[in-house]
Amino acid sequence: MSKQHLWWQEGVIYQIYPRSFMDSNSDGIGDLPGITARLDYLQWLGIDAVWLSPIYPSPMADFGYDVADYTGIEPMFGTMADFARLLAEVHGRGMKLLLDLVPNHTSDEHAWFQESRASRDNPKRDWYIWRDAAPGGGPPNNWLSAFGGSAWQWDEATGQYYLHSFAVEQPDLNWRNPEVEAAVFDAIRFWLDKGVDGFRVDVIYYMVKDALFRDNPPNPDFQPGQDPARTQIPVYSYNRPEVHDIARRMRRLFDAYDDRVIIGEIYLSPDELMKYYGANLDEVHLPFNFQLILLPWDATIIGRAVSAYEALLPELGWPNWVLGNHDQHRIATRVGRPQARVAAMLLLTLRGTPTCYYGDELAMVDGEIPPDLVRDPQELGKPGLGLGRDPERTPMQWDASPHAGFTTGTPWLPVAADYQTYNVAAERDDPESMLTFVRALLALRRTTPALSVGNYAETPSGSSDLFAFTREHAGQKILVVLNLSHAPHTFQSQPGPASAEILLSTLPGRAGTVDLTNLEVGADEGLILRL
Repeated sequence: MSKQHLWWQEGVIYQIYPRSFMDSNSDGIGDLPGITARLDYLQWLGIDAVWLSPIYPSPMADFGYDVADYTGIEPMFGTMADFARLLAEVHGRGMKLLLDLVPNHTSDEHAWFQESRASRDNPKRDWYIWRDAAPGGGPPNNWLSAFGGSAWQWDEATGQYYLHSFAVEQPDLNWRNPEVEAAVFDAIRFWLDKGVDGFRVDVIYYMVKDALFRDNPPNPDFQPGQDPARTQIPVYSYNRPEVHDIARRMRRLFDAYDDRVIIGEIYLSPDELMKYYGANLDEVHLPFNFQLILLPWDATIIGRAVSAYEALLPELGWPNWVLGNHDQHRIATRVGRPQARVAAMLLLTLRGTPTCYYGDELAMVDGEIPPDLVRDPQELGKPGLGLGRDPERTPMQWDASPHAGFTTGTPWLPVAADYQTYNVAAERDDPESMLTFVRALLALRRTTPALSVGNYAETPSGSSDLFAFTREHAGQKILVVLNLSHAPHTFQSQPGPASAEILLSTLPGRAGTVDLTNLEVGADEGLILRL
């Protein structure tokens, strides 16, 4: 690592959904010993940091995002001793370990909420958001749950509503209460003291709500068939200005430790996203940038978005990019397997920290989930809209044995149908596989400072289907040319070098020196060229 850049700036993060990565005890659910057993694979692949989706005790109403204890380990995933071993083994391989923090809400089975709902005068009543019914009866306002229906749940015992921005089993914490902040910050210290290298903070922008609980205005752009949550513009139920005060205090906590990172999950416009860096770069290190997930797969649109994002970044603010995660359809499903190779090249050559989702290095696609096996509360709450997240959470495909080598039991979700072709064992020995390509891409990024930390500049490509840019550092200049279409196109360089050396192509077997004045870029081809 260079002296000027931190590990989380130069490195590549790999997200593991623990339920789906590797099962060590045949119960059909992935676990911590299973992850530990597969660390050699991650080291061989060439990633730098492992991020685990929640592993805390949970009733699993939202598969771990309903936390019942912020300082424990869910028994189905293992024990604290298993976690300690995993952390030591990750660090022993020179990698980092990130956990998921879920500060907006807890499980309704968390001891805090059990106390809060016990009576109106309980000392923890104000740890959650309770309101009286509206004057004419019914919920206090019109806020909607992300999982469907009202965000308010009536509690018969105490005669008030509590707020749940997600599932009814996920009551929102009241971050206007300093006791809540102190308790969650103590939980963060618990893990940082153990040596955890950072956190991805779940829906950090939700943590503060409007103090007056005003109704959200209607969304004039809502179209029938869209997610019902989009019928409103949620200006009062999230992204309130006060959340930045909490982010700054959280950052001060992290800054008391060496070399830790905060990554914020924030689905907002790029200009709003930038505010989470902080006016003095004193909030989140990396506000997650989801544009490659959300934008149409179009070279012109993506090129403009990258340039706009780069221009918006605060001075010394570090960029980041994501192609997939546990909430979004897999990239190979969204753009097709040939373009998934181009997408991987884009992710790993743009300036900033890339986050990879488990299995995308194999070109895994969304699994088919029969109606009777649907597990996702979002799909169950909004059936028929295609919002279910189970398809992108199917088990990791290790080999061609039953259940893809993930488990010897019955997997919690069915394995994708084509696992016998797309799996680690088959692709590891195939010089033309996605896995071989991604590993080469990661190795090239690691050994090429221009790609890991260099400056970014878009360059004209001569075609609306080509996206081209340069990366430059310490006299080393790299040209990346990406064809986001299924037809060949000609790249015509502006004044500059007439030729370049191919360092890597998405198409197997292409190498050598090429003429930049008239470069034929194949269908579904991406090229990394040394100028």
